[in-house]
Amino acid sequence: MRKGLLTGLFFITTLTAFAQKMTVQEQVTHQPLSSVTLRSNTSSTTILTDTKGQADISAFQEADSITVRFVGYKTEVLSYQQLKQKGFKVFLAEDNISLDAVVVSSTRWQQAKKEVPGRIITISPKEVILQNPQTAADLLAQSGEVYIQKSQLGGGSPMIRGFATNRVLLTVDGIRMNTAIFRSGNLQNVISLDPFATERTEILFGPGSVTYGSDAIAGVMSFYTLSPQLATDGKLTVKGNAVTRWSSANAEKTGHFDLHAGFGKWAFVTSATYTDYDNLKMGSNGPTDYLRPEYVETTNGLDKTVTNADPKIQVNTGYNQVNLMQKVRFAPGKNWDLNYGFHYSTTSDYARYDRLTRYKNKVLQAAEWYYGPQEWMMNNLIINQTATTPVYDKLSIKLAHQFFRESRHNRDYNKPIRYDRQEKVNAYSFNVDFEKTLSEKHLLSYGAEAIYNKVNSTGEDVNILTAVTVPGPPRYPDDSDWKSYAAFVTHRYKATEKLSIQSGIRYNHFMLNAAFDNTFYPFPFSEANINAGALTGSTGIVYSPTSSWQVSANLSTGFRTPNIDDIGKIFDSAPGMVVIPNPDLKAEYIYNADFGIAKTFGNFLKLDATAFYSYLDNALVRRNFSFNDQDSIVYAGELSQVQAIQNAASARVWGIQAGAELKLLYGFNLSSHFSYQKGEEELEDGSIAPLRHAAPYFGSTHLTYTINRFRADLYGTYNGELSNAKLAPEEQDKAYLYALDENGKPYSPGWATLNLKALYKINDYLLVSAGLENITDKRYKPYSSGIAAPGRNFIFSLRASF
Repeated sequence: MRKGLLTGLFFITTLTAFAQKMTVQEQVTHQPLSSVTLRSNTSSTTILTDTKGQADISAFQEADSITVRFVGYKTEVLSYQQLKQKGFKVFLAEDNISLDAVVVSSTRWQQAKKEVPGRIITISPKEVILQNPQTAADLLAQSGEVYIQKSQLGGGSPMIRGFATNRVLLTVDGIRMNTAIFRSGNLQNVISLDPFATERTEILFGPGSVTYGSDAIAGVMSFYTLSPQLATDGKLTVKGNAVTRWSSANAEKTGHFDLHAGFGKWAFVTSATYTDYDNLKMGSNGPTDYLRPEYVETTNGLDKTVTNADPKIQVNTGYNQVNLMQKVRFAPGKNWDLNYGFHYSTTSDYARYDRLTRYKNKVLQAAEWYYGPQEWMMNNLIINQTATTPVYDKLSIKLAHQFFRESRHNRDYNKPIRYDRQEKVNAYSFNVDFEKTLSEKHLLSYGAEAIYNKVNSTGEDVNILTAVTVPGPPRYPDDSDWKSYAAFVTHRYKATEKLSIQSGIRYNHFMLNAAFDNTFYPFPFSEANINAGALTGSTGIVYSPTSSWQVSANLSTGFRTPNIDDIGKIFDSAPGMVVIPNPDLKAEYIYNADFGIAKTFGNFLKLDATAFYSYLDNALVRRNFSFNDQDSIVYAGELSQVQAIQNAASARVWGIQAGAELKLLYGFNLSSHFSYQKGEEELEDGSIAPLRHAAPYFGSTHLTYTINRFRADLYGTYNGELSNAKLAPEEQDKAYLYALDENGKPYSPGWATLNLKALYKINDYLLVSAGLENITDKRYKPYSSGIAAPGRNFIFSLRASF
């Protein structure tokens, strides 16, 4: 009996000794870090942590030195005994000074950032947890390098390097979100994405057309959502998060949960978020032009103007939103990985707030102007394989279907007819990407893409007094489609450890078919067809003379093909103006040059800057047009100047993006980002005017403090002024968006805010975060925005993890 007991104790002790696990976690949030590299001075073995941040280090028991390394974090070197004293737990601190990082935006494959010639920034999940952005648009804005315009609370139109809307590209898990009805006016499709379900966001500045095709003229915003994680030991692993958040400026009430389950070959992620926003309150100190002194109420079909009890409350801005996501992962073998994703987002109706603030003859012009629910659904299947074949080492196939539904509804004050217009888009895409290592110095990436968009558009005119509904002119041709077929190849040549060259080329063929119903307007044509191609390329070089220096240069081209919005839209672009279809359009091209430099000084300072110049040729712009030899027609009951999208101009943008990271003492860090861009556009008469989407200079500066489970961020954001003379001509005509200068002319004032955010990890299960935005209660509008920004805003959030 005694002998058996001793034998049992011996085996238990032996198994324990040979199954010693250590855990690696993020310093502040205590989130587990997977794929952390562990190496020792006594073994040639490299060990990686699993999804729980754990790894068996029994093989390192005799080690005097164990190196714990993870990209973006400070490397730790500890002995086995030191690890034992720490309870086999290591907490890694973020390292913003290093030039090392891993990105995928440039080539669709994971790649070292220091080998990418273009400028790419990454927004990490821990920053999202600290900053608590309400929408994905706010998430982009907090990078300090993407400018966000808003026409209403349910809005957010990114501006990058002087361009926006259908000249910048959105992708979700590598699948393009832009559709054939992405317009040149401001867009809010990015708010369909859920910040809580976003694992990482990468922003590529400059043309990305070689990899991503049409629309990637000024930049690509790539969102990567939560990914299912397999259990490395084959046993069921379950973890999850539940979050609740409240904000004072719009009485936000948000609830979110995500649940992760992983087996040896199967893994699942479920995510759901519900958010409810009330009317947004602006700040107390700023231009009185932004105030909301009155608004329209409709009772039993009768409109009346009501005095606003608090003019700082932007009445009719509240709305709610639901986001759902389900992902399933199946890994049948070590070389195959299959991922299915389902995404769904919808909003309630939400007002186009800027249109509700327009006056005509000193009376509010619109009684109703709102968007119907913005609905987005995506089903996608991603198949990845790693294999050593003559053709590829890595293979990725992406199949996706997306469904978009949106509508707009407007009615003038004391007018009985409401104009309802609805659009639906079914978007199908197929991508196949290959990567092949030709030698130690040569890496080839290539692929093909096919896209099909089907657009349906309907219109109704509703009499709110009699409830009679009659057909109305649709916004787009009711039956139209857009197709794109492409092939591309990129080559990365690592000449030396210090020098890397990357180049690529893409051919894109696109076709558009639109049939016009001449019931409402007797167009001189019944259909429009485009069948053409576009060729783009890029080449760039990265030189690192030492580990602390990086110099890059990049030449690239990009393109945007005409879409259904360009060729077939009828809409009111501004009061008294109407845009009509133009079937004779070609692709527009951009030619871009970048030069970047980055330098680290020891482990305490990093400086970087990128200068760029872009020239847009054959630009698709809105110009005066004629319809049946008339320059004006009656549209929506108003005599309106006829305009159309035309290849009729050129534009150029130049500027600089710069950043600095300074590591101070005692856990303090200072960082700053600055963007300056100047854009000019050729007008119809040949003169030059400011480019509409070239934002004024902007940036942010952050002072952070980190210790153990606590992190705080005191930061300022700022935005330069644009005088009336520096506004684009079409913006000068929108006095309702802007403040008025001493001459009574619209202009965009500069502004600055002071903000404070903090989080504390109470224990391994609870994290609390809070913030005070716009501490000085500044009243301001970001450039070109129709809604004033939040005033002093208190944010409180509680996150539970298991």
